[in-house]
Amino acid sequence: MKPLTLHITGMSCGHCLNAVNTALGNLPGVQLKSARIGRAEVDFDPLTISPEVITAAVEDAGYSAVAVEG
Repeated sequence: MKPLTLHITGMSCGHCLNAVNTALGNLPGVQLKSARIGRAEVDFDPLTISPEVITAAVEDAGYSAVAVEG
């Protein structure tokens, strides 16, 4: 597993946080470590999923995200 930090814009409330938690929690190969408004930290299996797919899931939930490995 590799660590990944997501800087997320567009989140402003608990509903936003739930949407991001759900989006990340449904991805295979991803373990959510922590999430708060504007940021999420996950561990991911690079053999199963890429940072681009993880970022796309957050964007599909309606937010902008930038992934930073490590």
